[in-house]
Order: sequence, then C-alpha cells, then structure tokens
Amino acid sequence: MMQQDYAIRATGFQDKVRIFACRTTNLVNEIHRRHDTSATVSAAVGRVASIGAMMGLMHKGNEKITIQVSGDGPVGRIIVDADACGVVRGYVTNPQVDFPQNEFGKLDVRRAVGTTGTIYVIKDIGMKEPYRGSSEIISGEIGEDFTYYFTQSEQTPSAVGVGVLVDTDLSIKAAGGFIIQLFPGAPDEVVQALEQRLATLGNVSKKIDEGLTPEDLVHYIAGDGKILQRQDICFDCNCSIDRVKGMIKQLGLAEVQSMLSVERQAEVVCNFCNEKHMVSESDLEQIESELEGK
Repeated sequence: MMQQDYAIRATGFQDKVRIFACRTTNLVNEIHRRHDTSATVSAAVGRVASIGAMMGLMHKGNEKITIQVSGDGPVGRIIVDADACGVVRGYVTNPQVDFPQNEFGKLDVRRAVGTTGTIYVIKDIGMKEPYRGSSEIISGEIGEDFTYYFTQSEQTPSAVGVGVLVDTDLSIKAAGGFIIQLFPGAPDEVVQALEQRLATLGNVSKKIDEGLTPEDLVHYIAGDGKILQRQDICFDCNCSIDRVKGMIKQLGLAEVQSMLSVERQAEVVCNFCNEKHMVSESDLEQIESELEGK
C-alpha cells in the first residue's frame, strides 16, 4: 500500500527558523506515468514539483503559484503549478531526454537542465496583478538554484534540499525534500548548527526511501521542531472540455472557421496531464455562432 504524500510546515531553534518538508513519491510517479519521463527528467521535474508542493504551504486559501525553470539544457522548460490545498501538477518540454550518470554516480540533472537560464515564480495571491519573482540558474541542480532564488529574489536566507530516487523500471522509489528559511535576527550560532546538521543528513531521497518521514526530517534538522501544519499532496489537473472550448474561442472566428473547414473537429492535449479533449463539429459550430454574434 502506497503511503500518502504530504508536506508539513514547522518552526525550529526556538522559532528562529521555519522548515517545510515533504514526501512526494506518488506525485512524481504520477508525473512520470503521464509523461513517460526518463530517469533524469523524472529527477529534474520531481525536484521542482517537491519545491512547488512546499511553496504551496507558504500560501493560503485560493492562492496559487506557478514555477518555471527555463535553462539552456535539452530538457527545455519545467513548469509546475501548485496551490495552498496541496494540489500540484507539472510537465516538461522534452520528457525523454536522458544521460548516463554523472561522475558522482547520480542522475545528471545539471546536464539536462543546464547551468544558464532563469527561474520564474508567479504567485496569484488575489491581487490585481500576480507577484512575479525571478533569479538566475546557478547550477542546474534545482536545490541550489532555489536556495539562490529565495535569498536573491525574496530576500529570505534559505537552504533547499530535494531529491528523487528512480527505480530500475523507471518508477519512483522515493521523492521529497525540505526548505529551511531563517527568520530575521536569527543568530550566527543557529546558522552554524543548521550547517552542521545538513552536512550529516546525506541523500534526502535515500533517507525517504529508508522510511524517514517529513516529521523526521524536521526533527533531524531542528531537534526542537514544532509542527504547525500538515497538508496532503496530490496530482490533479483542472483542465476540462469547457476550458478547452474557451481557449478555442479566444483564437478568434477565422481560426475556428479554419478548423471547421479542414478537420471539422479539434483535438487538444493538456500539457500538464496529457489528457486528450475532443471538440466536436457541433461544438465548433456553436463557438462559431457565438463569435459571429458578437
């Protein structure tokens, strides 16, 4: 029986730091299943999806975030959507890219993502305009890149550790990670203690595979960790035939008439979930009629 994916929010070191930790094995497996990702791509998109799941806990209500990792590597763009309710979805431009293991015997995420490019984070927090943040990709390993993002773009000193363990059949054995953020005024001794603990943590995905829970991660990082929130995590996509019709309507009358004259129907595949939506001839005629009546 598969264990439930979830993320937690906590504080530690006498409330001097906040910690997010997650297990996302099922989520990353679902992304792999839907997009037939290679081992290397599963590791790359899985790391971003884990960060998205934890960043969702930084928000509330109907707030949503979109993460885009756009490097110069052959994987192309990695896109992840997440919300405050634990719903996450993601996809990548080129899911089949793969490489031999790197010199450390690990999946070569850096080579797939690239070492030059930009991370974009768009937060829909109910304001008129969404918040947009960005920072440079500094390593292509994802964890280091988001450590840099939080520090540079959000002015929050942070440490990010994420990992994905891929089995020989390309299924996901374990996935998850942590985000540690210092509150203003955290003393140097807290930073030193964190550095010492993280230096002995080891490979986070292997720890999760061995049974380490998000709570265990928090207590390993900060022995006095206080759990404030737990949120189940799942893959879900809000695409629908009605949304697809709306998208087609936005293309304009000429494009809809072209569809009717050439194909007499439209097939739209959702980037996130890979599901196909068929728009029938009668549906296209209805859209055409609505556009003509404007």
